[in-house]
Amino acid sequence: MISKGCEQCAKGGKMVLFVYGYCDQRDCFYCPLGENRKNVTDVYANERKVESDEDVIEEAKRMSALGTSITGGEPQEAMAKTTRYLRLLKDEFGEDHHTHLYTGIPGGRENMRRLSEAGLDEIRFHPPLELWGDMHGTEWEEILYVAREEGLTPAFEIPGIRAEPEFLEFLDEGAAEFCNVNEFEMSDGNYRRMQAEGFELQEGHMSAVEGSKDASIVEEMASHEKVYFCTSVFKDAAQHRNRLKRMARNVRREFDEVTDDGTLVYGKAFAAPERFEALGVPEEFYTVKTNHVEVAWWLLEEMVEDGDLDEGEIVEQYPTVNGTVVERTPVA
Repeated sequence: MISKGCEQCAKGGKMVLFVYGYCDQRDCFYCPLGENRKNVTDVYANERKVESDEDVIEEAKRMSALGTSITGGEPQEAMAKTTRYLRLLKDEFGEDHHTHLYTGIPGGRENMRRLSEAGLDEIRFHPPLELWGDMHGTEWEEILYVAREEGLTPAFEIPGIRAEPEFLEFLDEGAAEFCNVNEFEMSDGNYRRMQAEGFELQEGHMSAVEGSKDASIVEEMASHEKVYFCTSVFKDAAQHRNRLKRMARNVRREFDEVTDDGTLVYGKAFAAPERFEALGVPEEFYTVKTNHVEVAWWLLEEMVEDGDLDEGEIVEQYPTVNGTVVERTPVA
């Protein structure tokens, strides 16, 4: 990995902090934001909607976050919240909590200073596609040097739409520290506009765009020692899965099983709680809910098989704050 932020992300240790979804200066056809994130003044820490500063800290602790990746829109009013969260995270977890910001505007010196003073470590710029190849001598070149002067590590993070040698020039000149090229992807939020621009999904793939691993991108850019090509498969198989595993280890109960995908598996029964006590089930193997009992899945299977319970179900769910259920399997 090229940056500390990328190393932490690969381990699943980077919390994603989304601050607002308005982009006053941009309207990128490939913007992946869905309806709940685009043109909103909401803040999310991973999947958790943030209602208070404590929500940010709780989510970071839930996943034993090593650092935080900040993204979202670009309204100036979001800056106040961003700097507050940066200070909050550094105060709570110390200077080793690495933070990076992904932004689509250059921002200017004052913003670079404010971010640096608040504790930001690294800033990744995403210039508009229409300027690629013509950024030298513009504010996009200047801000790289300004960010470094203000104590930040400047870098680029761009979608793999096409190979663009100018980014490599900035790296060779020492203006930018590295460049992340993300595999070009479709999402629920952008697929209509992407198709209108002539892009299609790779056959057999859920998100990667046809041609996003084009040889020119891989050979001309990703072969550079300061360029990292981040594939959609890696994001799902490593980053997301490892983040779920970190969460699962922290929130699992004694009887929850953690799968290789980072999900939690347990049994769900609808018998009276007294039934479990009468059967001598140890307290650490079940917990009583409002209208059901959650129990070790393997114990549920045994109890149904032995006739001690009539039925139940095995539940697999994410360890996220909303606990999305992945699968339910009846046991009878």
